[in-house]
Amino acid sequence: MILAIASGKGGTGKTTVAVNAARVLDSEVLLLDCDVEEPNAHLFLPEGVNKVDAVSIPVPEVDESLCDGCGECGSFCEYHAIVSFGTLPLVFPEMCHGCGGCTMVCPPKAIREVDRRIGVIETVRTGNITLIQGRLDVGVAMAPPLIRAVKARLRDGSPAILDAPPGTSCPVIATLRDVDFVVLVTEPTPFGLHDLKLAVETVRELGIPFGVVINRVGVGDDRVHAYCREEGIPILLEIPDDRRIAEAYSRGELIVEALPEYRDLFRGFIEKTMQGKMNKRV
Repeated sequence: MILAIASGKGGTGKTTVAVNAARVLDSEVLLLDCDVEEPNAHLFLPEGVNKVDAVSIPVPEVDESLCDGCGECGSFCEYHAIVSFGTLPLVFPEMCHGCGGCTMVCPPKAIREVDRRIGVIETVRTGNITLIQGRLDVGVAMAPPLIRAVKARLRDGSPAILDAPPGTSCPVIATLRDVDFVVLVTEPTPFGLHDLKLAVETVRELGIPFGVVINRVGVGDDRVHAYCREEGIPILLEIPDDRRIAEAYSRGELIVEALPEYRDLFRGFIEKTMQGKMNKRV
C-alpha cells in the first residue's frame, strides 16, 4: 500500500503523522519525504544519512555550427525554456522540464541534451524505517522532477508512506499521483477548514480515496468536524492539543516513543486507513 500524507496548508502536522505512523507499523516500511524544498522527516530519526545520490534532468545545449535559427525548438517548447527570434536560440535551463522535445523537432539536429543537477536524494535507515528524502538545490525552481526521482525508489510490494509538500500546487500533484490512499491533515481552525476544502477538491479531482486527520483537537471549534460529516469524509485520527506532544516534538522525539499511550491511537489510524482503501475498492 502506498499512503500519502498531505494537507492544504503548512504546519498542520503532516510529518508528525507520517513518521509516527511509519514507526508503529510491524513491518519494514519506506518513508518518502517528498517535501523536497524543506525536508524534515530526518529530524525525528536518530540515524545519520547513509547514502547521497545526485539527481539531474536533461536540458538542451545548442551546437551553433549546426543551428540555422529556424525557431522550431522555441515554437515547440510550452515553457519557453528555449527561444529563437530568427537567431541562435537562447536557453533558459531553470525553466526546462527535460522533455527532450526540442531535440526531436530540430531539423538540423543542432540540439543535444546535457545533465543539469537539481538536487540530491538522501537515504537514512533506522529500525523498521528506510527514509528516502529529496533535497532541492538552492536556486532550483521546479520540485516535481526531484519528487518523481524520489518516488522512483518505491519498491513493488513494500508498504510506503509519502510525506507530501503542503498546499495543492504542482509538487503536491506529483506526489499524489498513483498512490492508493491520501490522508489530509488539518487543524480545527478557520484557516485549517479553508485549506482543507481546497485539498479535498484536489484529491477528489484526482479520484483518490482519502480521509482526514484532525490535529491539535481542542484549540479551535467544531466546524472541521461538521464539514467532514456533511461531506461524508471519514475522520481517521484525532490528535489532542497535548502540551507533552509539543514538548516531545521540540526535542525531535516521536510521539509514539515519548508517549507510549499514543501507540494504539496510531495503530488504529493505520487500520482505519487500510479499511478505507478496501472499502473504496469494493
